[in-house]
Amino acid sequence: CGFFPLICHLCLLCTHSVPSNITTGLNMCMSGSTTSCEECLLIHPSCAWCAQEDFGRGRTLTSRCDFIQNLQKRGCDVQFIEYPKSSISILQSRPLSSKGSGWTPYDVVQIMPQQISLSLRPGEQTWFGLQVRQVEDYPVDLYYLMDLSLSMKDDLHTIRNLGTKLAQEMGKLTSNFRLGFGSFVDKNVSPFSYTAPKYHENPCNGYKAFPNCVPTFGFRHILSLTDKVDRFNEEVQKQMVSRNRDAPEGGFDAILQAAVCKSKIGWRKEAYHLLVFATDDVPHLALDGRLGGLVQPHDGQCHLNENNEYSASNKMDYPSLALLGEKLAENNIFLIFAVTKRLYVIYKNFTALIPGTTVEILDQDSKNVIQLIIAAYSNIRSKVELTVWDHPEDLSLSFTATCQDGQPLPGLRKCADLKIGDTVSFNVSVEARSCPPRGTDQTFTIKPVGFKDRLEVTVDYMCDCGCTQTAQTNSSICSSIGTYNCGTCHCEPGYLGAHCECQEGEASSMYLSACREAEGKQICSGRGECSCNQCLCYESEFGKIYGTFCECDDFSCARHKGILCSGHGECHCGECKCHAGYIGDNCNCSTETSSCISDDGQMCSGRGNCVCGRCHCTEPGAFGDTCEKCPTCPDACGTKRECIECRLFNSGRLADNQTCQRLCKDKIITVETLKTEDPGAVLCLYKTDNDCVMKFTYSEHASGQSILTALKEPECASGPDALTVLLAVVGSILLVGVVLLAAWKLVITIHDRREFARFQNARSRARYEMASNPLYKQPVSTHFVETDFNMYGKSYNGGLH
Repeated sequence: CGFFPLICHLCLLCTHSVPSNITTGLNMCMSGSTTSCEECLLIHPSCAWCAQEDFGRGRTLTSRCDFIQNLQKRGCDVQFIEYPKSSISILQSRPLSSKGSGWTPYDVVQIMPQQISLSLRPGEQTWFGLQVRQVEDYPVDLYYLMDLSLSMKDDLHTIRNLGTKLAQEMGKLTSNFRLGFGSFVDKNVSPFSYTAPKYHENPCNGYKAFPNCVPTFGFRHILSLTDKVDRFNEEVQKQMVSRNRDAPEGGFDAILQAAVCKSKIGWRKEAYHLLVFATDDVPHLALDGRLGGLVQPHDGQCHLNENNEYSASNKMDYPSLALLGEKLAENNIFLIFAVTKRLYVIYKNFTALIPGTTVEILDQDSKNVIQLIIAAYSNIRSKVELTVWDHPEDLSLSFTATCQDGQPLPGLRKCADLKIGDTVSFNVSVEARSCPPRGTDQTFTIKPVGFKDRLEVTVDYMCDCGCTQTAQTNSSICSSIGTYNCGTCHCEPGYLGAHCECQEGEASSMYLSACREAEGKQICSGRGECSCNQCLCYESEFGKIYGTFCECDDFSCARHKGILCSGHGECHCGECKCHAGYIGDNCNCSTETSSCISDDGQMCSGRGNCVCGRCHCTEPGAFGDTCEKCPTCPDACGTKRECIECRLFNSGRLADNQTCQRLCKDKIITVETLKTEDPGAVLCLYKTDNDCVMKFTYSEHASGQSILTALKEPECASGPDALTVLLAVVGSILLVGVVLLAAWKLVITIHDRREFARFQNARSRARYEMASNPLYKQPVSTHFVETDFNMYGKSYNGGLH
């Protein structure tokens, strides 16, 4: 719908489709017990009432409550039909502003429309739209609330010139900025603070690290919101820290006072309210005050005295998170927790419980406080979140956000990542669940968190019929003793009948007894009207009501899966009359047993009994329509073996093709290697005729199909290979020979080495003996050449010695 969702949704209200109930045959309007127009309208928003006098004359009372199309078909004129529809009236819708500065305070508009009126028929959903815009240059009030306990002394020194610097930075975002200042420590009661007399004036008495500080206080408002930032600096420079006893601080006391003391603080109605809460420790919560004897719950009121100090600090308990959130929202205050890193998670959890709250990490000495405030402010201005105030209990509200991407987000009432000046839309569904007491005015408010702008919604409930305004007392139609209202007579006490024609009293018992089946029973069984000693039965959407006392019908019989008499019988006066072949209270039990016969011709595969046409398996682990599936049954492998034989090898008892196909419908998968890791599979083995082993697994798939995984071929034992045996023998002989040769060589080598060593030893001894004998001379060997003794014999012979 773009920029004009209101127009689109108003158009949607004028378009009503025909309820699906009409096309499906279900008619909730004709319940049989509706006797007035008001009751009819509460049944369903599609129901209408016919106030025409002569509508439905006859032995059976025709229901005046029906779909409007049915009433017209049955002869009810449109002018007599009561069919109110929900509607919306826009009472105030000023256009959204583009800027916040330069306008008078009440001229700046950030939500549209501002006031609407709803006329709601119970049970009918109605939609309306609204738009929200974060206008540019909107005034800002910032109140700096600082923890002045002793641990924050360094932070106090850092912020002495905070006002000037902060004003400069905020001046980039708004031209209308004001700043205020307040401080807190804790309740000046034990055990939260030092209460001994010596600590009254100086709680730091005896503390060597910091011997002087101001008395403990709960909350002190120091500077009201002002645009004179120099005054902020002056007041901060005057401040001194104090000291409390325990670690938690009394900061929530200070937050509540800063929120509710509007005139003292100086909050402007036409500005964003930012409350910066700077601390380095956790806060005390509700009920903590009981430790100091403070049992009175916080009243949520302002308690600043003439010195601008919290006067009820030592009288009331700390405020609860719920009270804190309520007062912050009531005064349109955005709370910014500026806390040290170690406390981030704790305060982040608080933001989930307090709407409009953010948390930022503060440096130990608060050096980043300006950047922190700017970041928090930018975060606040980047989102829009709707809240509902004074939500009536009988109204159901649901939201659909359409943010900058243009996509509807059902169930969300928040948009984020916005830029200042962006416009977002929300569609709100409203449904009245019931009718409040007459004369009750219902209003509720829808407002963005932290905005002063709001949408006021007034609700009017359409629970009365227009025909009641023309009701006729003592009408002649009602025998002048009853009120004719919306087509029916409401008789005076003592009179009965459709036209008040029968009188109670002496005849009363006769009239009533004639319409009661027995003493103590309802008149006409509660399903008709007694008109002068006879019952006129109501019509019903479910069927026919009949009988002298309207005690019978053709729809109040037992059902099976929502079907009357299971579809196998007729309903007669509350009892099913079953067709042939069916028995039971709801005719759901078949006497046929053909559906229990398994493929092998057995009743429930021999593993169960046939009950009402269905197998009830008695064998543990058996299941299936005919108990044919049973992986854990003892005969499971034997049954599936026959299917393996006939399907894979065309052998076995079921080898006949037709028999195999008829009985063996399982899925068979063949594999080279069978895996048996599946815990849901049963491993089966059997020996074939040729002494081979066939393996397969049997499992049931989630789809209900049996799966057999089998080897392609049985595993058969084979004889030894001759060549392999020959090679093995030859190899063995060679190996033995090599080993023997190696052993012989080793023995010979050892023996030779021993003999050689012996020889060397003897030789060494011989040399020693010759070298040491003085009588021994080395022999000289002379060699002669042999000659011819015939020629030289004499000469030589004589020359021999």
